[in-house]
Amino acid sequence: MLIVRLDPELCEILWLSLWVSALAVAAALVIGVPAGVFLGLRSFPGRGLLATLVNAGMGLPPVVVGLFVFLLLARSGPLGGLGLLYTPAAMVLAQIVLAVPLVIGVTMAAIQDLDERLHLQILALGASRWQLYVKLVIEARASLLAALAAAFGAVISEVGAVIMVGGNIRGQTRVMTTAIVLETRQGNFALAIALSLVLLLAAVAVNAAFTAVQRGRGR
Repeated sequence: MLIVRLDPELCEILWLSLWVSALAVAAALVIGVPAGVFLGLRSFPGRGLLATLVNAGMGLPPVVVGLFVFLLLARSGPLGGLGLLYTPAAMVLAQIVLAVPLVIGVTMAAIQDLDERLHLQILALGASRWQLYVKLVIEARASLLAALAAAFGAVISEVGAVIMVGGNIRGQTRVMTTAIVLETRQGNFALAIALSLVLLLAAVAVNAAFTAVQRGRGR
């Protein structure tokens, strides 16, 4: 019933969920793609350790991330003076920490899978190092779109970290996953199921858009 009549509170929760996750994924792309390209192309002391940390970060438990961000933003923490705890900004920060390793890992693997002769061909045409990086990212765009979809799916479905740093405050930091947890605990299973369906449909719609773009780029 809530879905049919577009309940205002439901729409607000859905919009906050999409906005927070989209902002986190965008920031993760800005950070993760250059880092992944760098790790995929350059050889330097400690690279193996960094790659191991990235791979480990791809499976980082969300509650650990939530605890880390909570301690960072708590009043006694190093960033406590900013007053970001229990705000959407804190939720975005937690989701960025979760998404960045995914983007770096997929980007690094995609760059490494490109034919090394392509690197030499681009450089032989007179490209600078920066132009080489840009061209390789374009060549690996299909994998990068997959990284985008994976990162978005991971953060929009996350509950442990966002509930720790966001507090699940009605009208301020309540997103779809935390609302589902709340309604389930209160025994409102019908509403929890409805919210789950909305979240599932939203995730499918966004990933369908990513897939359509990916196929278009492939053609």
